[in-house]
Amino acid sequence: MGSLARTDPKQFIADFVTSFTEDIVHTDEDAGQIVDRYHTPDVVQIADGHRLDRDKLIAHTRPVRKKKPTARVEVHEALTDGEQLAARYTLHVEDTKRDLAIEVHFFGRFAADGRMRQANILTRTLPAPGFP
Repeated sequence: MGSLARTDPKQFIADFVTSFTEDIVHTDEDAGQIVDRYHTPDVVQIADGHRLDRDKLIAHTRPVRKKKPTARVEVHEALTDGEQLAARYTLHVEDTKRDLAIEVHFFGRFAADGRMRQANILTRTLPAPGFP
């Protein structure tokens, strides 16, 4: 994982989300080790009002692993200020039951080594193509 300071913000967040998802979904590596590689031990994420610390983040990966989704990130905007990153992107997810497009508004802080320290994330599922 690269440093936020030396990477284009759009590329950084796209690589972060893509790599983390790939490692969780397509490897048998311990989920805790993967979470620790991408997040600091004191990580706190607030996602749509739900607080996730390290343990809850690991637990959150279990159902994702079972569904084995494919994901693609389309970053629309990303800005940095020191260790902070703000981004708006669409996460396209496909699994055996459905295709989803999720709009993500991300506000986070990263450590110097590129691991996430804190995030506030707001999401909404976008309508399927052809539907209002």
